[in-house]
Amino acid sequence: MSNNNSVLKGVFLVGLGASSYGMLATFVKLAYSDTSSQGLHYTPAEIISAQFIIGILIILGINAFQKNRKGTAVVKATPTDIKKLMLVGTSTGLTSIFYYLAVKYIPVSIGIVLLMQTVWMGVVLEMFLEKKLPSKIKIIAVIIVLFGTALATNVLSSTMDLDWRGIVLGLLAAASFTTTMFAANKVAVTISAAQRSLYMLLGGILVVFIFALLTQKTPFNFDIFYKWGILIALFGTVIPPLLLNAGFPLTGIGLGSIVSALELPVSVTMAFVILNEQVVLTQWLGIVLIIFAIVIMNIKSKRVL
Repeated sequence: MSNNNSVLKGVFLVGLGASSYGMLATFVKLAYSDTSSQGLHYTPAEIISAQFIIGILIILGINAFQKNRKGTAVVKATPTDIKKLMLVGTSTGLTSIFYYLAVKYIPVSIGIVLLMQTVWMGVVLEMFLEKKLPSKIKIIAVIIVLFGTALATNVLSSTMDLDWRGIVLGLLAAASFTTTMFAANKVAVTISAAQRSLYMLLGGILVVFIFALLTQKTPFNFDIFYKWGILIALFGTVIPPLLLNAGFPLTGIGLGSIVSALELPVSVTMAFVILNEQVVLTQWLGIVLIIFAIVIMNIKSKRVL
């Protein structure tokens, strides 16, 4: 019974973490439409910089709390661990940049579908890294994802006119996120989730600062920090990684991946309810197909060992 309780706890934590990620793009879109005290709209550079800076400060606080409570029991990251995590973190920064730029040009409901292309991108990356063909189940899942994506993005509709910049940026965000997931699961796994998050954020913020320096043409609006920065940092940088890192060991990768697919319907529902984005029946069907593909990819038959 206690084992069942721990799995249920893991499902709850992963579900909550994935749902938090799902809400993120809607908050970003709301921040874009808001204006600063100077009467200017917030830029991607301002939003992403605020997210990473506030996120790092909060994670620093969590690390300090853990060190104070556990003392010498905390396993410290080695210089090699730090370098590797910061390198992985650059892809985290790129994911935020590409994704936040994408939702400037396309609806959130389309952006999240493009981000979920990590499902088939992960299969392709795994095939190249392990130098072997994917299983039949994975190939079927990829076909279902691609068909579901065609429906979910409503590309088959003659009335749908998507900005190509948003599509390209959304796919780049998915590619970057695929790299992050693969590397993050293999680098410095013996240290605490808070330490791993901190060093990955430090790597990510280097990319974000370069992006900000290259793209910010107006004076920086510092009121982004308290108006939207805290909210976006919590839902994009702090809450999801901590909950997912705590939940996945309890659920296992298979069940955890299935539950984390909640990010997709939550994001689309938020866009539909709060942003009043139009989501037609065929798009919902596409979303269901993508989730179905994630489920069949991660359910392992007991007969197959």
